[in-house]
Amino acid sequence: MSRILFVTSSPRGAASLSTKVATALVDRLQAQSPGASVVHRDLAAQPLPHIGEDFLAAQAQPAEARSPAQQAALALSDTLVQELFAADTIVIASAMINFGLASTLKSWFDYLLRAGVTFRYDETGVHGLVNGKTAYLVEARGGVYSDGPAKAFDFQEPYLRHLLGFMGVTDIESIAVEGVAYGPDVAEKAVAGALDKVSTITARAA
Repeated sequence: MSRILFVTSSPRGAASLSTKVATALVDRLQAQSPGASVVHRDLAAQPLPHIGEDFLAAQAQPAEARSPAQQAALALSDTLVQELFAADTIVIASAMINFGLASTLKSWFDYLLRAGVTFRYDETGVHGLVNGKTAYLVEARGGVYSDGPAKAFDFQEPYLRHLLGFMGVTDIESIAVEGVAYGPDVAEKAVAGALDKVSTITARAA
């Protein structure tokens, strides 16, 4: 049975265009794989606490020496890591905030990136341990960053691709919903174009 991990992060709630397009993608993927399960991690509705001293210290302590707070911090990370490893497909809806990720999405990655768990180092370099998965990035942006003069200020997609790739997820498709701050007509066209790309991607994957 196919398993989809669906991560949303926009603080705009029901008005979120990244969530709207990503939900359409998840629905199409689920329709193509009857019986597929979806785990939805809504980081805006249920934000993760930022990592702190307890989380960092817990990773350096043997289990029997961890304080209750350290155990809780690591247990949360373990849950998120298990969700990631269990998924066959990862769909991330990301709203661009100040040229990058929402802090809630950044926190999610902070709990996932753990040496010896989702990546490891050896004498040849870094090796991602989260392999054999496909990721889809749905990225909403007020401006246009995929091309043109603002491309140099896109710290959203390159960063997402790097973090996923660092953990071993390299089969990545991106869907941009761009220029949505230029007015309702432009936003409508951006959503329609993104939904067309959803159709193309899912038809190719079928």
